[in-house]
Amino acid sequence: MKGAKGMPSWLAGVIGAVALIAAWWLFSVTVFTPPPGTTYTPVPTPWVVLATLWNDGLSPYWTVFQVTVTEAAIGFFWGNVLALLLASTVLLFPRIESVVTQVAVVSYCLPVVAVGGLAIVILGGAKRPGDPSSTAIFLAALAVFFTTVVGALLGFKAADKASLDVVRVYGGSRFMQLRKVRAIAALPSILNALQIAVPSAFLGAVLGEYMGAIDRGVGITLIKLQGDLDSTRVWAVFLLCAIVALIGYGAFGLLARTVTPWVSGKASR
Repeated sequence: MKGAKGMPSWLAGVIGAVALIAAWWLFSVTVFTPPPGTTYTPVPTPWVVLATLWNDGLSPYWTVFQVTVTEAAIGFFWGNVLALLLASTVLLFPRIESVVTQVAVVSYCLPVVAVGGLAIVILGGAKRPGDPSSTAIFLAALAVFFTTVVGALLGFKAADKASLDVVRVYGGSRFMQLRKVRAIAALPSILNALQIAVPSAFLGAVLGEYMGAIDRGVGITLIKLQGDLDSTRVWAVFLLCAIVALIGYGAFGLLARTVTPWVSGKASR
């Protein structure tokens, strides 16, 4: 029941967004005021940023975000596919669980700057102007790998032991247990991991573009705007990044509610 749980999630999200915007406005008019004798504003108010977006229109930003979203989507797909395959092998060969866990932890602990530098040397950037960057795709895949591996492993372990015993008694193999029981039990955890991975993939793609070797994208656009001291449009791009990540996060949250309705049913009792 909502009363027992507290306020609805959508209301909590609205209150959080309003609080963030209020804090943004407060810092912009108090702490980050323009230096004396200059007109440069390091932190413009939300209203100035929104007015700039309105005047510019979304068309110039869409051409920028189109490349980055494509990179994030490709990296999201391959990173999660590899993570799920690796997590699934643990159920077929339980002795390698510690190895898989260590691989996931190492991938999470790798310094992004160093890995990005190596990736730009090995993979390069965009093959043609306007194409996605191979380095950005790689970093997007790397950003989601750890979360999905851990989420899938936890989900697979959540399978009901009685159901697993039934499959075993009837002569089912470990692969049959994975397909009939563990995959269904792990679905909520996997979908939650994928939901968290959406913003991570987008961030990884942006970081990959910061490494260069691309002519269009969010990362290179931010570099150009920072060089021009155009703080208002830098914040406009930041705001659009948050909106894009939030849309992806919300879409997977809706997918999780649709595919695993029994989870919501348990929470509501």
